[in-house]
This record gives sequence, C-alpha cells and structure tokens, in this order.
Amino acid sequence: MISAVPRVLLIRRRYLGDIVLLGSVARNLRLHWPNAQLALLTEAPYAGIAPLNPDFNAAFTFPRRIGEWPAFLRALRAARFTHVLDFDNTEKTALLTRFTGATTRVAFDRELIVFRYPRLYTHSAKVTNAFYDAHHITETYLQLLTPIGVPLGTREVRLVPRQPDIAAISALVGVRQSAFANRQSKILVHPGSRSPYRIWPAERFAAVCDRLQDDTGAQVFLVGGPAEQELVQQIRAHAKTHLVAIDRALPVGEFAALAAQFDVFLCHDSGPMHIVAAVGTPVVALFGSQNATIWRPLGARHTILQTPLPCSCLGEAAPTPCVKGDGYRSYCVRKITEAEVFAAVAAKL
Repeated sequence: MISAVPRVLLIRRRYLGDIVLLGSVARNLRLHWPNAQLALLTEAPYAGIAPLNPDFNAAFTFPRRIGEWPAFLRALRAARFTHVLDFDNTEKTALLTRFTGATTRVAFDRELIVFRYPRLYTHSAKVTNAFYDAHHITETYLQLLTPIGVPLGTREVRLVPRQPDIAAISALVGVRQSAFANRQSKILVHPGSRSPYRIWPAERFAAVCDRLQDDTGAQVFLVGGPAEQELVQQIRAHAKTHLVAIDRALPVGEFAALAAQFDVFLCHDSGPMHIVAAVGTPVVALFGSQNATIWRPLGARHTILQTPLPCSCLGEAAPTPCVKGDGYRSYCVRKITEAEVFAAVAAKL
C-alpha cells in the first residue's frame, strides 16, 4: 500500500550539470505533492547540489568502498521509498531501484539503447532519438513524471545559496572587491571544461577580459577547480590588465554563492554553467560541436555562442587528433572570435 506521504528517490550518478537540471523534476514533484519526502541518490562529488535545491529533503551517495555498502543498503531500505525514478538504468541502479522495495519504479526506454532489466521496474517512459535530439535535456527528464501521474506544471530549475556559504564567500572576496569599488560591474569567468578539446585559448580569454575592463569599466574575476588553476594563471599571464583570481577550489555551495554576486558569467558548456544559470546570473556560454539544444543553460537570460554546424575542420592550425562531429574531441569552439565574445558579454552589462 502506498504511503499517504509519497517518498520519492531520484537516481542520477553524474555529472554536475545533470544533477542541477534534475531540479526541474523535483520542482514538479513538490508542486504535485507538497508534503512529499524527496531524496537524491548520486555520486559523492555531486551531492552538494541537493542542499542548494529547496525541493530536496535528503541526499544519498553511492559508496566508494566495499565496506560501506551494508550500511548504505540498510539506509536505502529504511527510507521506505514509495517511488523511485531511475535516470540511469545501469545494472547497478536497476538493482538498487528494485532493492528499495518501492511500489512504483520508473526508468527510460530510450530508442536504440538497451532497456536493462525491465522486469525490475513497474513503469517506463519511451523516448525517441528524434525527441531527445530536438529538446532540452530537462524535457527528457520530465518524461519520467508521466507514468506516475505527475502533471507538468513548470520547467523551473532553481538553486538557493545557503547563508554559511554566502558568509564564507564574503570573507574570501570581500577585501578584493572593495579594492575595485569604483567598478560598476563584475564579471566572473570560468575557463575550464571536462574536455580539453572544448577549451577556448587562454590568450583569447585574456584579450577579451582586457577589453571588457578597458571599455566597460567592469572588473573581471577568474575561477576554476584544481585542474584549471594552470589555465587561470595562463590567462593572467597573457592579460595586460589586472584580473582577480579566486585561487582556491570552492565547494559547490560556495561556488553557487559566489556566482550569485556577479552581473554576468563567461564559460564553456560545463557543469558550473548550469549552477550559475540556476542561481539567476546571466550566462554567456561558448559551445563547440556539442548539441546546444540539449545542453544550453536553461532560461531566457542567457547567450550561446557557437560556430555554425556542421563545423568545418580548422585545417593545418587544428591540434590533433580532432574528430569532426564529436562534441568531446573536436576544436570547433576555437572558431568563435574574440569580437563575438566581447559583444555578448558587454551586452549583458
């Protein structure tokens, strides 16, 4: 018998942007079942998103060590979930979905992708390739609501920075910002990406940042994770004006609090892009050959810059190997010009 108060688990292992965008599903679940208990199951590096989303009550993380599995499984079972929405449908997530004991268990049935262990689920949502390629990823996620009778009331994705994170960021950048109090606007630049092929050259970032500071009077801040600090320093080395670098890695919550204080965010297609869009800061995002229809920042305040597709090869100037049409292994982003990036960011100011 289903509990009077639904207890819903959303399973998505990775990555950062995917976890942020699950907020569209959580928002609709909350609107339909205001008293529901909503939980997220994800990998540990991405669990920091859940406390920033007011619609989630809790978060579980996949164990990293074998010895952690017994306690994890006991906690999962003890949560007494009534509904599980499995967005991954891997062998592991299918088995965990069934293990919860939930009476309603849903996964995607994607065209041309094997539907694993269908007998472990009670419902499925069919998604064609044509639909997937032509819609934002949140539209695909929201398809899992139909089999459980939850109407689509919104497409909103929102993150709310927490007060402790806001205080930590104020202590970190407050002095630096006071030194540029005469600047009217602040621009935050995140130059990294999971794929090295998708990175716009450091010297071009530097040139655009110089021009933004000279022509608009804005102050530019650079931010990046541990793997991106070398890139941040390369941009500063090429720059002729003073760029402020946030020179330590920030937890997800502190990054969200930082981004909320800026007037515009310049980045590649990345997880941080989706965090910033969800806290309400306008984004200018540089895309290569990846499908911007699916992965663009959600909302009307953002600008996508992308070379016309299909992208032609860069010829002799292209690093190798460059695989045309592969969003993770092509250099199409390098065809975006400095003038285009400057104009798009300046327009946001």
